[in-house]
Amino acid sequence: MEYAIKNTFLLIWIALFSQTFCNKIATHFSDPMVPVFMSIRRLFTVWATFIFTLPLTGFAHSSASLNIAWPVNVGELNPHLYTPNQMFAQSMVYEPLVQYQADGQVKPWLATHWDISKDGRVYTFTLRHGVRFSDGEPFNAQAVVANFQAVLDNKARHSWLELVNEIESIQATAPDKVVLTLKHAYYPLLQELALPRPFRFIAPSQFVDGTTKNGIKKPVGTGPWVLKETRYGQYDRFERNPGYWGEKPAYQQITVKVIADPTSRAMALQTGEVDLLYGVNGIVSPDMFDQLSHSKRWVTQVSDPVETSMLALNSSRFPTSDLSVRQAINHAVNKEMLVQTVLYNTQQPAKTLFAPNIPYADIQIQPYQFDLNLARQLLEKDGWHLPEQGTIRMKNGQKLSIDLVFTGTNAVQKSIAEVIQGDLQQAGIQVSLIAEEESSVFARQRNGRFGMIFNATWGAPYDPHAFIGSMRVPAHADYQAQKGLPDKKIIDAKIKQVLLTSDATKRRELYRNIMTRLHDDAVYLPLIWISSWAIASPSVGNLHFAPMTSDIPLNQFKPVRN
Repeated sequence: MEYAIKNTFLLIWIALFSQTFCNKIATHFSDPMVPVFMSIRRLFTVWATFIFTLPLTGFAHSSASLNIAWPVNVGELNPHLYTPNQMFAQSMVYEPLVQYQADGQVKPWLATHWDISKDGRVYTFTLRHGVRFSDGEPFNAQAVVANFQAVLDNKARHSWLELVNEIESIQATAPDKVVLTLKHAYYPLLQELALPRPFRFIAPSQFVDGTTKNGIKKPVGTGPWVLKETRYGQYDRFERNPGYWGEKPAYQQITVKVIADPTSRAMALQTGEVDLLYGVNGIVSPDMFDQLSHSKRWVTQVSDPVETSMLALNSSRFPTSDLSVRQAINHAVNKEMLVQTVLYNTQQPAKTLFAPNIPYADIQIQPYQFDLNLARQLLEKDGWHLPEQGTIRMKNGQKLSIDLVFTGTNAVQKSIAEVIQGDLQQAGIQVSLIAEEESSVFARQRNGRFGMIFNATWGAPYDPHAFIGSMRVPAHADYQAQKGLPDKKIIDAKIKQVLLTSDATKRRELYRNIMTRLHDDAVYLPLIWISSWAIASPSVGNLHFAPMTSDIPLNQFKPVRN
């Protein structure tokens, strides 16, 4: 851009000099020569005008860039690993065999066709012809097998996804044919192949020592974007993949600016530093979103509910190890008031772990109603009493005090945590708020160092099968929260059954049993059925929401031309 501006000023000077030069020369010649020099002057003018428009054209082209804000850098973008790799950025660079759609179905993507054996164990994929990685390497069956093998080489890390455990073999039978054989029929296979990780494809030349579990050389995928530059703590810059096989994005460049604080993100939007804020709430504070949505300067949009935000209550750590405490927490939080006062009615209060529009979740479960008196009664009955002139309940000499861990950069979590702290205080429960960086929060989820911690279901296409399947993995908050439950082994066994059964009726009954047990154990406090938010400058044009909540549909955004 700076180069284009300098050239523009240079060419303006040339144009003005040309006209002035011709005028002065013409005045020193006889009248018959004046038309000649005037013609020369007009020629210079036309030439200069033409040249002058070139940098402007280049400027307009170079301005086809989009600046967005994100709390952290996108990571090294290993398609087969997790945090700190950001899922939306992994999806920009890497692609799946099949793509998830808004209607819950999958469509051909890097695979154009697939056949399934009668017993449901063997899938034969036909690959799209003419696809290359952004470095020019061909995408073929050998590349697919190499990537699958890289995932399987790190099986312990990926075992939360049941598909990884069910793969028996992966073979290339032709340059465009891959045969995937399972141990058992597995109904969510195609949905799990569509996930943003781990079954996406990096150029095999970028493996380190023949695998990806210890890192990659460079993030080289088949997707529409290429990561060009990273400055830690500042930004990540993506450019359009010139050799992309599909429809190319309208934007030439995407800059992801690292802005950790939600207030600073809002200011960056208002000052024009960024053009778009997008995400599953927390991108700005709820009051700021409400303010921006009522301003004609910005375009704002709210998606349909996509996932559930909740607290995981640690059943193996005192005092949330008491069922009465977990039940009381569920009755003591006024979700309706929370949504009104904190979220400005931009979200819906959650009654259960999954919204009823989620597959298999339309079951009759009696929600925990807000009832402060009932919460107090449950605690009293279980021996949690208020001391004289005290405000915090005690039992056997121990205070009813619980820590609540949240991500400090998430404005919504902070606001909700403060409301929950106040609500539980009314029931005699002390809540200590712990705000930490995202990586530290994830570490606590993995090792169980929490009493209550923010968590969320994963949205489409993970819910319910992948999210429930991950409850058996110790590195997940759900496992840590549930491991103190008397029926934890039963829950895990039923999860295994539900993922492998090919009987739809039996599958529905198993899901009902699992969800009912988790509800009765009160191991979660469902808070809100959350929607994605998008806030943009009018120059971004129409806003779209991706079928998967982890994605940002950057390919669909088109700049408005003035």
